[in-house]
Amino acid sequence: MQDGKILVIDDNKSVLSALEILLQFEFRYIETISNPNQISSVQNLSDFDIVLLDMNFSAGVNTGNEGLFWLKDIKKRAPYVSVIMMTAYGAVDLAVKALKEGATDFILKPWNNEKLLITIKSAILLRKSKKEITKLKEKESHLKQVINQDSNSIIGNSKVLTSVLSLVQKVAKTDVNVLITGENGTGKELIARELHRTSSRKEEVFIGVDMGSISETLFESELFGHTKGAFTDAKENRAGKFEAANGGTLFLDEIGNLSLQTQAKLLSAIQNRTIVRVGSNKSIPVDIRLICATNCNLPQMVVDGIFREDLLYRINTIHVEVPPLREREKDILILADFYLNKYTTKYGKSALRINNASEEKLLTYTWPGNVRELQHTMERAVILSEGNVLKPSDFILSAGNNISFESGPETLDEMEKLMIDKAVNQHNGNYSAAAIQLGISRQTLYNKIKKFNN
Repeated sequence: MQDGKILVIDDNKSVLSALEILLQFEFRYIETISNPNQISSVQNLSDFDIVLLDMNFSAGVNTGNEGLFWLKDIKKRAPYVSVIMMTAYGAVDLAVKALKEGATDFILKPWNNEKLLITIKSAILLRKSKKEITKLKEKESHLKQVINQDSNSIIGNSKVLTSVLSLVQKVAKTDVNVLITGENGTGKELIARELHRTSSRKEEVFIGVDMGSISETLFESELFGHTKGAFTDAKENRAGKFEAANGGTLFLDEIGNLSLQTQAKLLSAIQNRTIVRVGSNKSIPVDIRLICATNCNLPQMVVDGIFREDLLYRINTIHVEVPPLREREKDILILADFYLNKYTTKYGKSALRINNASEEKLLTYTWPGNVRELQHTMERAVILSEGNVLKPSDFILSAGNNISFESGPETLDEMEKLMIDKAVNQHNGNYSAAAIQLGISRQTLYNKIKKFNN
């Protein structure tokens, strides 16, 4: 016996009896009514899998209009129920009309028992498939909301930040590739999310990938996916980040960390808008909005021969430079207050405030770690606070503004960090100049700063 729930509606009681006898041995639950006006009194109509509905109920009438009327009524009450129309007067145009109105199928009286059962069972399978599709769509919608949910916001109203957000608003409605640059901790991913949030793809997913964390051997698998058996650990087919972001936005962070070989593979995917899974030879088209970010000087890397010029042109249709926090002095206290409220709530602290001396300390510091450093500084101050007022001593800042080695750093890492902070501050955040002074490459300087800020 199949797990199906069926409602039969026909004014001929002989038909009802015959169908009940036929179906009771095949399906779990059968209910019959002889008057379509009783449809409104049927309990939980949407729980039925199938409704077998006669098309004519009045004597001498064979137009099928009555059946079409009740079909619409049923679909309004229970949109996902599969309705199979029944009539003794077959006509192709009537069948087509019924299907257009939402009927699943159409059978003629007298029916062939075997064909009728096959029709009903097929309709039940269709009903189950529709329910599964609906559940999957609901789950997909929920997952997209979760993935796109961003607990952080772009805080501030300084002139330089407002200028960046104005550019973002202009670019967001298009599908052009965007390159976001800026120092570590400036909020490049937040800008990328804002581009997605205000774009026509905002209802789709935002997939972020840290390119610096992907090894060269796993690059293709992570971005393009793989087929089962493509390599030792490939135990099932797996979609890559390009496929996962299809229809939405793909954000490639730290793109300056890619080797020339992986740059060539990425360029091919961006140019052709197709990917090929590892272990397959089938091209899969992808529709994405591409946003990349880096703290590297890509034009200089092109000159140095470590970044492809053609890839730079592909990803750099629009360039957005995120300003460092030291250029957003007006936003420092606004951000400090935002993180103060956030962490007092998170850690269950009583109302805290920052006194004037503390504000002055925050404003005169150059924030080499940018917004990320400010966030960590505020969190640490809230956690260690003992009173209701945060004093200057509650804020533990880098010695970068007033470097002195008289106190003696205790480790080589501390010494290195002090030297880097001093060089960066001396050159007002110009990493190229700081790297020359320190005798290291710009990329090495970026990597060291990233290590110290994490």
